Amino acid sequence: MKGMLLSALAIFILCVAVPTGPALADVDDGSKITITSPKNGEKVGDTFELKYELVKGSKAAHGHVYLDGEPQKKFPGTFKGLSKGKHEIKVQAATHDHDHLTATDAITVVVE
Repeated sequence: MKGMLLSALAIFILCVAVPTGPALADVDDGSKITITSPKNGEKVGDTFELKYELVKGSKAAHGHVYLDGEPQKKFPGTFKGLSKGKHEIKVQAATHDHDHLTATDAITVVVE
């Protein structure tokens, strides 16, 4: 009985711990992203424009913008009404299907 319980436990652990499909990893297609404004560490007001350059590799179509780790859906290019303090801004290259690529750039700004 003890052997059957250990076997069942081992099967359960393998089913939960071992992924069954391919790992989803960001693809390096040769793209490059550079945030050009504001600069890393810059002090900004609560409303400011984000500018970045995307050099498209073989798959890149656009960039995804994140503020403090949260995606900014349909980002219009300007942050408005941010709270005072430090904020991290990240831009990551993405395909037409919104799959992430490895090209990223990130900065920290201080809203005064």
